[in-house]
Amino acid sequence: MSSQAATPLGFTAALSVGRAHIVAIAALGALTFGQLFTGTRLWAVAAVVALDWFLVNLLNRVVDLEEDRINRIAATDFVARHRRALTVGAFSLLFGSLAAVHLVMPAVTPWRIAYHLLGAAYNWPLLPGRRRLKELYFWKNTASAMGFMLTVFGYPLAVAPRTVPLAWVASAAAFFFLFELSYEVLYDLRDVEGDRAVGARTWPAVHGARVGGLIAQALLGVSAAILLGAFALGLVPWAIGVLSVGPVVQWAYFRSIEKRGVTSADCIRLTWIGAALLAAYQLWCTLGLPGSP
Repeated sequence: MSSQAATPLGFTAALSVGRAHIVAIAALGALTFGQLFTGTRLWAVAAVVALDWFLVNLLNRVVDLEEDRINRIAATDFVARHRRALTVGAFSLLFGSLAAVHLVMPAVTPWRIAYHLLGAAYNWPLLPGRRRLKELYFWKNTASAMGFMLTVFGYPLAVAPRTVPLAWVASAAAFFFLFELSYEVLYDLRDVEGDRAVGARTWPAVHGARVGGLIAQALLGVSAAILLGAFALGLVPWAIGVLSVGPVVQWAYFRSIEKRGVTSADCIRLTWIGAALLAAYQLWCTLGLPGSP
């Protein structure tokens, strides 16, 4: 066995294998919006969301080895060495969880199937012409955002009845879709070299880093404006309007790193910051502080 193969996987690299930062923000997003829309903290739903994002991200790591090597993503060598075991384990856990979760939460099963079909079309050449969603202009940038809409909004609303006006859900959905899409563009700014190498037509890969940065900032501005406007018009309460802090924080961070370029560490840090903001929001609500739903 080579010395490289014998090297143990570090804690940070282990988190990177399943993209724990994305898993965390997805689970906390489901918990937050589920509580806002249904009046209940849906812990089991959040756990299923975490599992599904872990599985799709793990399979994406297995598929995108070439791109991840070019982009110098952590733990790529580990994923390459254990590719078969990770693939078998992921699919076994997926099919086993579909059956197990269906027994206790059957309403979420169609949404889970839709999400994993989207993930499969993103990762593998299942589309006409043996193409992946990742290779298609516009759709690559929006596919992951749609995955968040299915899991963060669809799962909670499928399991528990909505207890708030539809305007709350519509405003939050428009905000979150654009906000999450800005994350995708920032990640694509990190991955320009690898995306071009494998033919993934992201906005930064096609139009360059400068235009990609402008698109990300526009998405952040519009997403924040939607919530602030909805709050000003009385369509949503402050408990939803305050979520506009997220795009403002992300814009400030992006502006601080724009000149030197977006790195993998920046993307991970930004995602953990978003997860931390959601966790702080949950703590605020738990303490019953002013503005809590």
